[in-house]
Amino acid sequence: MPDFAEPLARLIQEFKRLPGIGQKSAQRLAFHVLRNDRESAERLAQALVDVKDKLGICAVCNNISDAELCNYCRDPHRDRSVICVVEEPHNVLPIETTRQFSGLYHVLHGSISPLRGIGPEQLRIASLVERMHSGEVKELIVATNPTVEGEATAVYLSRLMKPLGVCVTRIAMGIPVGSDLEFADEVTMGKSLENRREM
Repeated sequence: MPDFAEPLARLIQEFKRLPGIGQKSAQRLAFHVLRNDRESAERLAQALVDVKDKLGICAVCNNISDAELCNYCRDPHRDRSVICVVEEPHNVLPIETTRQFSGLYHVLHGSISPLRGIGPEQLRIASLVERMHSGEVKELIVATNPTVEGEATAVYLSRLMKPLGVCVTRIAMGIPVGSDLEFADEVTMGKSLENRREM
Protein backbone atom coordinates (compact mmCIF):
# COMPACT_ATOMS: atom_id res chain seq x y z
CA MET A 1 0.00 0.00 0.00
CA PRO A 2 1.43 3.41 -0.91
CA ASP A 3 2.28 5.85 1.85
CA PHE A 4 -0.29 8.61 2.21
CA ALA A 5 -0.23 11.62 4.48
CA GLU A 6 -1.63 10.57 7.87
CA PRO A 7 -5.01 12.39 7.60
CA LEU A 8 -5.60 10.94 4.13
CA ALA A 9 -4.54 7.43 5.23
CA ARG A 10 -6.93 7.69 8.19
CA LEU A 11 -9.81 8.74 5.92
CA ILE A 12 -9.07 5.83 3.56
CA GLN A 13 -9.08 3.43 6.52
CA GLU A 14 -12.46 4.78 7.70
CA PHE A 15 -13.98 4.42 4.22
CA LYS A 16 -12.65 0.83 4.04
CA ARG A 17 -14.73 -0.01 7.13
CA LEU A 18 -17.91 0.62 5.12
CA PRO A 19 -19.58 -2.48 3.63
CA GLY A 20 -18.62 -3.16 0.02
CA ILE A 21 -15.77 -0.65 0.02
CA GLY A 22 -12.30 -2.02 -0.69
CA GLN A 23 -8.92 -0.29 -0.87
CA LYS A 24 -9.38 1.19 -4.37
CA SER A 25 -12.91 2.51 -3.71
CA ALA A 26 -11.79 3.93 -0.35
CA GLN A 27 -8.94 5.76 -2.06
CA ARG A 28 -11.27 7.16 -4.75
CA LEU A 29 -13.69 8.43 -2.08
CA ALA A 30 -10.91 9.93 0.01
CA PHE A 31 -9.38 11.74 -2.98
CA HIS A 32 -12.86 12.97 -3.96
CA VAL A 33 -13.27 14.51 -0.50
CA LEU A 34 -9.76 15.98 -0.75
CA ARG A 35 -10.47 17.56 -4.19
CA ASN A 36 -13.76 19.18 -3.11
CA ASP A 37 -13.99 22.39 -1.12
CA ARG A 38 -14.17 22.56 2.67
CA GLU A 39 -17.94 23.24 2.62
CA SER A 40 -18.57 19.91 0.86
CA ALA A 41 -16.50 18.09 3.48
CA GLU A 42 -18.37 19.87 6.27
CA ARG A 43 -21.75 18.94 4.73
CA LEU A 44 -20.65 15.30 4.52
CA ALA A 45 -19.38 15.33 8.10
CA GLN A 46 -22.57 17.00 9.36
CA ALA A 47 -24.76 14.50 7.48
CA LEU A 48 -22.88 11.64 9.15
CA VAL A 49 -23.27 13.19 12.60
CA ASP A 50 -26.97 13.97 11.99
CA VAL A 51 -27.67 10.35 11.10
CA LYS A 52 -26.36 9.34 14.52
CA ASP A 53 -27.87 12.24 16.49
CA LYS A 54 -31.25 12.84 14.85
CA LEU A 55 -32.52 9.39 13.91
CA GLY A 56 -34.13 6.85 16.19
CA ILE A 57 -36.58 3.98 16.11
CA CYS A 58 -40.33 4.38 15.53
CA ALA A 59 -42.27 3.70 18.74
CA VAL A 60 -44.78 1.51 16.88
CA CYS A 61 -43.06 -0.38 14.03
CA ASN A 62 -39.33 -0.10 14.92
CA ASN A 63 -38.47 1.47 11.56
CA ILE A 64 -35.91 4.28 11.37
CA SER A 65 -37.52 7.62 12.14
CA ASP A 66 -36.70 11.23 12.87
CA ALA A 67 -39.76 11.54 15.14
CA GLU A 68 -41.61 9.34 17.63
CA LEU A 69 -43.54 7.76 14.74
CA CYS A 70 -42.13 7.03 11.27
CA ASN A 71 -43.68 8.40 8.06
CA TYR A 72 -45.68 5.19 7.47
CA CYS A 73 -47.18 5.02 10.97
CA ARG A 74 -48.07 8.73 10.81
CA ASP A 75 -49.76 8.45 7.40
CA PRO A 76 -53.56 8.35 7.92
CA HIS A 77 -54.06 6.88 4.42
CA ARG A 78 -52.17 3.64 5.17
CA ASP A 79 -54.24 0.46 5.61
CA ARG A 80 -53.97 -0.40 9.30
CA SER A 81 -55.48 -3.86 8.83
CA VAL A 82 -52.36 -5.19 7.07
CA ILE A 83 -48.85 -5.36 8.52
CA CYS A 84 -45.79 -6.43 6.56
CA VAL A 85 -43.02 -7.88 8.74
CA VAL A 86 -39.42 -7.39 7.57
CA GLU A 87 -36.07 -8.21 9.11
CA GLU A 88 -34.28 -4.85 8.80
CA PRO A 89 -35.24 -1.21 8.11
CA HIS A 90 -33.59 -1.31 4.67
CA ASN A 91 -36.01 -4.13 3.68
CA VAL A 92 -38.91 -1.64 3.65
CA LEU A 93 -37.59 0.22 0.59
CA PRO A 94 -37.92 -2.60 -1.98
CA ILE A 95 -41.53 -3.15 -0.91
CA GLU A 96 -42.34 0.55 -1.07
CA THR A 97 -40.82 0.94 -4.54
CA THR A 98 -43.41 -1.50 -5.93
CA ARG A 99 -46.15 1.02 -5.02
CA GLN A 100 -48.45 -2.00 -4.47
CA PHE A 101 -48.42 -2.14 -0.68
CA SER A 102 -50.35 0.44 1.33
CA GLY A 103 -50.33 -1.18 4.76
CA LEU A 104 -48.04 -0.71 7.73
CA TYR A 105 -44.70 -2.32 8.61
CA HIS A 106 -43.04 -4.04 11.53
CA VAL A 107 -39.24 -4.29 11.63
CA LEU A 108 -37.79 -7.17 13.65
CA HIS A 109 -34.14 -5.96 13.56
CA GLY A 110 -32.83 -9.41 12.69
CA SER A 111 -33.92 -12.99 12.24
CA ILE A 112 -33.88 -16.11 14.38
CA SER A 113 -30.42 -17.68 14.19
CA PRO A 114 -29.56 -20.21 16.90
CA LEU A 115 -25.99 -20.54 15.56
CA ARG A 116 -25.42 -16.83 16.25
CA GLY A 117 -27.30 -16.97 19.55
CA ILE A 118 -30.28 -14.97 18.28
CA GLY A 119 -33.62 -16.25 19.50
CA PRO A 120 -37.11 -14.74 19.32
CA GLU A 121 -36.50 -12.80 22.53
CA GLN A 122 -33.68 -10.82 20.87
CA LEU A 123 -36.00 -9.64 18.10
CA ARG A 124 -38.83 -7.07 18.23
CA ILE A 125 -41.53 -9.74 18.31
CA ALA A 126 -43.16 -8.82 21.64
CA SER A 127 -44.22 -5.42 20.28
CA LEU A 128 -45.66 -7.17 17.20
CA VAL A 129 -47.80 -9.39 19.43
CA GLU A 130 -49.03 -6.26 21.23
CA ARG A 131 -50.06 -4.76 17.88
CA MET A 132 -52.05 -7.92 17.10
CA HIS A 133 -54.08 -7.56 20.31
CA SER A 134 -55.57 -4.28 19.07
CA GLY A 135 -57.95 -6.35 16.91
CA GLU A 136 -57.42 -3.97 14.00
CA VAL A 137 -54.96 -6.22 12.13
CA LYS A 138 -56.51 -8.77 9.76
CA GLU A 139 -53.43 -9.91 7.79
CA LEU A 140 -49.77 -10.27 8.63
CA ILE A 141 -47.47 -10.54 5.59
CA VAL A 142 -44.17 -12.17 6.51
CA ALA A 143 -41.49 -10.73 4.20
CA THR A 144 -38.38 -12.13 5.81
CA ASN A 145 -35.43 -13.03 3.59
CA PRO A 146 -35.41 -16.39 1.74
CA THR A 147 -32.59 -17.73 3.91
CA VAL A 148 -32.56 -20.49 6.53
CA GLU A 149 -32.83 -17.83 9.26
CA GLY A 150 -35.58 -15.95 7.40
CA GLU A 151 -37.58 -19.15 6.91
CA ALA A 152 -37.16 -20.10 10.59
CA THR A 153 -38.41 -16.64 11.58
CA ALA A 154 -41.38 -16.92 9.19
CA VAL A 155 -42.40 -20.32 10.59
CA TYR A 156 -42.05 -19.06 14.18
CA LEU A 157 -44.19 -15.98 13.47
CA SER A 158 -46.83 -18.06 11.70
CA ARG A 159 -47.16 -20.43 14.66
CA LEU A 160 -47.23 -17.52 17.09
CA MET A 161 -49.82 -15.41 15.24
CA LYS A 162 -52.33 -17.93 13.89
CA PRO A 163 -53.88 -18.62 17.33
CA LEU A 164 -54.55 -14.86 17.58
CA GLY A 165 -56.97 -15.11 14.64
CA VAL A 166 -54.77 -13.21 12.20
CA CYS A 167 -54.34 -14.38 8.60
CA VAL A 168 -50.59 -14.99 8.17
CA THR A 169 -49.22 -14.96 4.61
CA ARG A 170 -45.68 -15.34 3.25
CA ILE A 171 -44.30 -13.46 0.26
CA ALA A 172 -43.92 -15.67 -2.82
CA MET A 173 -40.47 -16.76 -3.89
CA GLY A 174 -39.21 -18.13 -7.17
CA ILE A 175 -37.70 -17.23 -10.51
CA PRO A 176 -36.94 -13.51 -10.91
CA VAL A 177 -38.46 -11.69 -13.88
CA GLY A 178 -36.02 -11.53 -16.79
CA SER A 179 -34.11 -14.64 -15.74
CA ASP A 180 -33.68 -17.97 -17.53
CA LEU A 181 -34.83 -21.26 -16.00
CA GLU A 182 -31.45 -22.86 -16.70
CA PHE A 183 -29.84 -20.57 -14.11
CA ALA A 184 -32.30 -21.37 -11.31
CA ASP A 185 -31.09 -23.64 -8.53
CA GLU A 186 -33.31 -26.48 -7.32
CA VAL A 187 -34.58 -24.64 -4.21
CA THR A 188 -35.61 -21.59 -6.25
CA MET A 189 -37.22 -23.80 -8.89
CA GLY A 190 -39.04 -25.74 -6.16
CA LYS A 191 -40.35 -22.53 -4.60
CA SER A 192 -41.53 -21.34 -8.04
CA LEU A 193 -43.53 -24.52 -8.54
CA GLU A 194 -44.88 -24.41 -4.99
CA ASN A 195 -46.00 -20.78 -5.32
CA ARG A 196 -47.62 -21.11 -8.75
CA ARG A 197 -51.00 -19.48 -9.32
CA GLU A 198 -53.82 -19.88 -11.78
CA MET A 199 -53.69 -17.65 -14.88
